[in-house]
This record gives sequence, structure tokens and C-alpha cells, in this order.
Amino acid sequence: MHDELIAQAQAWLTEDPDPDTRAELARLIEAKDETELAARFSGTLQFGTAGLRGELGAGPMRMNRSVVIRAAAGLAAYLKKQGHDNGLVVIGYDARHKSHDFAQDTAAVMIGAGLRAAVLPRPLPTPVLAFAIRHLGAVAGVEVTASHNPPRDNGYKVYLGDGSQIVPPADIDIAAEIAAVPSLTTVRRPTEGWDVLDDSVLDAYLARTDAVLAEGSPRTARTVYTAMHGVGKDVLLAAFARAGFPEPVLVAEQAEPDPEFPTVAFPNPEESGAMDLAFATARAGESAPDLIIANDPDADRCAVAVQDGADWRMLRGDEVGALLAAHLVRRGATGTFAESIVSSSLLARIAAKAGLPHVETLTGFKWIARAEGLRYGYEEALGYCVDPEGVRDKDGITAALLITELASGLKEEGRTLLDLLDDLAVEHGLHATDQLSVRVEDLSLIAAAMRRLREQPPTELAGLPITRTDDLTQGTADLPPTDGLRYTLDGARVIVRPSGTEPKLKCYLEVVIPVGSHDDLPAARAQATALLEAVKRDLSAAAGI
Repeated sequence: MHDELIAQAQAWLTEDPDPDTRAELARLIEAKDETELAARFSGTLQFGTAGLRGELGAGPMRMNRSVVIRAAAGLAAYLKKQGHDNGLVVIGYDARHKSHDFAQDTAAVMIGAGLRAAVLPRPLPTPVLAFAIRHLGAVAGVEVTASHNPPRDNGYKVYLGDGSQIVPPADIDIAAEIAAVPSLTTVRRPTEGWDVLDDSVLDAYLARTDAVLAEGSPRTARTVYTAMHGVGKDVLLAAFARAGFPEPVLVAEQAEPDPEFPTVAFPNPEESGAMDLAFATARAGESAPDLIIANDPDADRCAVAVQDGADWRMLRGDEVGALLAAHLVRRGATGTFAESIVSSSLLARIAAKAGLPHVETLTGFKWIARAEGLRYGYEEALGYCVDPEGVRDKDGITAALLITELASGLKEEGRTLLDLLDDLAVEHGLHATDQLSVRVEDLSLIAAAMRRLREQPPTELAGLPITRTDDLTQGTADLPPTDGLRYTLDGARVIVRPSGTEPKLKCYLEVVIPVGSHDDLPAARAQATALLEAVKRDLSAAAGI
């Protein structure tokens, strides 16, 4: 095995166009580091509906220029087989390590394959790329980003010409074309021929952001904003200035792009501690902010925090999802309201009361964006699509504008976002959600937990009988197959699934408590908290995690 490994690594080394990963791999070969070489050559990074995502480094199991060039060549071959011989591919990138290199390589491969390519002018939010695809009439788009993953990761997200991310069977067809690339020496990569776009695409995107707000709406809410060391700051500030909101107070330590993400363990607003500096800025500010807005590093997600009593707390994605839905309903929005199956059932109740169509999809905006007649879509992982005609994906910039408009309108009435959440609980029942998320080093632990739940299914959780179990690998009348389990309980719902982008097992919990009046809310919240904790405990035991 040892000689075979070394031979594989040597063959990879001769083709690797990147001096950094070549030097790294040469050191491993010289040191005969079998453990590390085996980890990098145990297979290839799999291209799927999330594209590619993984740790940077040399070898086929890492993100590097060799892997990206193959992916781009596979995508180009797929597009040509679809009849897009002279089609335009737009490429965007974030500020992570190697993102610019991967974007340039992708552009070169497209030109070498006879397609046209255009690269965004600098690191910009993912929603700008999603917008640019339709705005420029492209046949596909690529965003080089690992979103909110740790600093050592990067990724490659593929969109087709409708402006939404790929779904099966496109992912399988592209993966087959990638696998068919015989050698990097066969992939033509000219050194010029693609366009580097100017700011006109960004200007068109910003002009479009105005459309999410109601004409003449109040614009008085004051915000603290963190870009989480990502690429959101300049675009969000420009959008807020155009809209006429007070200029956000920046969390200075996290305002500029930094691929090391030095102030956070994980650059994801949902992760423990990630919002601490934003809370500190809000507490210290002279401006008495009404809310905190956070984007993740590629600015397609939006987190919202509000003052709750003496301190600040982050709203759950489901809470923001319901608030934005209620706001759009109040503004007279028509069309389909869509959400992923792991998001709160409160959206269905809001839509039903307003007489609007409601759709549940699999997780991910690749599915939500495809809902027929979509007007608004969200998922609990802080993703909101509030302008599907402009961006057929989640967009943390336009979501920030819309929630700040809502906070401004409530402020004029002497109310807050929390007051509106209370109203929704009284009107539709208290929908309390939580997540049990287990990060693993060993992916086999996730498969083992799923197997255990299938072989020894629980019959009750937190004393509530499970009235129905759906194994989502079978698919349903409305959903394609996916690896997941859904439990329906009396007054609760649980979904368990492996994450598509991180080494995590994710369990999504919801309990619904009827509420008679505002006076009943404290007791209902206490009951919901106790129930969620009990469900978590019993589910952990059942899954063996």
C-alpha cells in the first residue's frame, strides 16, 4: 500500500499547478507521512448539490487548484452537452484563502472550452453572483466560497441559468463529467480571454435592493452591524444608505475581510460566542441601537439580535422567518410562501390565514428557490429570500433591509420585534424551535446514529407519543428522497438529518403550545422550554449521541 500511495501522490504532484500545494505534497512524500497521504488520497471530494466544500490542501480529498480545474472542466463539458456552446458563465468569489485563484482558474477553463466567462470585480456577497446570472443572461454561475465554514475550508457552489443552485440530476451529470477528465494536461487554460466585470453589475443589484422596501415606509431603526470578517460590509452599507436608514454602527474588529476569522471560533452567527463582539458594541454604543444585524462571511445569511430586558439576544432563524412573513403579509404580498421541512410550521399558519399558498421543500435554497410562484422563502439556518425575482437564493443584504424596515415601522408605534412575536404566538400558538447539533470528527458516527434510529425507532419523546414516522429516504408525494427521519408527535415535530455541508448530525425540534392571551405567554414559554429540553434528552439517548 505504501508504494502505491507514494506513486499516487507523485502522479498528482507532477500535474499540480499551484506552487503552495506542490511544496506541501513534496514535503509529505519526502517525510513518507503515510497517515496524512492516506487521508488526502483515500478518494476524491464528491461533487454534489452543494457543489464542493472541504479543507484546503494538496490531494484529491482537499480543496485546491487541481480539484477546482477538474470541477470547472466537468461543468464546462456538462454545459456544452446541454447545448450552451457559446454560453456565458459568471464567476464570483469571497475573501477566503485561494478564492481568487479558484475563480481565475474557473474562468480560464471556461474560455479554454469555448464558453464565455466573466468574473466579478472583487470579493462580493454570494447574492450579487446569484443576481448577476439572470441579470447578464448567463447559462451558469460559480461562487467560490465556504460560506460560514472554518478558515481552513473553501468551496465551490454551482448555479444554472435560472439563477438557483443545482439539484439532481444536474449534480450527478456534472460529477460524471468531472470524473471523466483524464488528466489536467488535457484541460486547456488560456491566460486571458475572460471579462473582469466593472461595478455596473453591483450597481444593478443595489438598485434592485430598493424594490424590497415599501415606498414611503419609516426608515428610523438604528442598527449595529457585523460582517463577521466577510465580504458584506460595503454592499450592506451602500444598500442602507440608498434606502435612507441611519448608518449602521460597525463592529470594528469584524468589519474587514480576513480569511483567518481571528475573533471567532466559527464564522457563523449561530455558533456560540460569534455574536459576543456585536453585543458588546451594542451595549457600549451611544446610539441606543434598535437591533443588531449580522451577515455570515459571504453575506447570504442574515442574523438578527434584539434587546430583551437588560441584555441582547439573537433571534432564532424561525423567529425572523415568521417576522418577515408577517411583514410581507401586512404589506399585501401575494404568491407562494415556501420553507424547508426543518423550518417552523408557523409559516404555514401565517400563509393559511392570509389565504396564500404554502410549500415545504427539502433543506437548502436550491429547493426553496424552485417553489412555483415563489414570493418569499426561508429556512431556519438564517436564510431568507425576500426578492425572488432579483435573487433566486438566500440574500443576507435584502433580508437585513426588510427586517430593519419592519423594526422601523414598529418603532414608530412604540413597539418592538418581540412585541410582534408575542402577537403571532397569541394568534397562531407559540411555535418554539430548537436544534440538537452534534459535530463529529469521525463521519461514521453520523451513519451509526441514523442506523440506530432506523433499527430501534423511538415510540415516544418527552412523554409525547410519536404518531407518525417518515423515513425520508423513501421520498414522499411532495418531496424527493433524502437521508432523514421525520417524527410527528402530539404537539411537536422532530427531524433528524446529516448536514450537507459540515460534519454534523442535525436534529430540528419544534413544539406548539396553544396560547389564549398575552397573559398566558410566560407559562407557555416555560412549558415549551421544558418540553424541548426533554425531547433533546430523549432523542440523544435514542440516537446514541
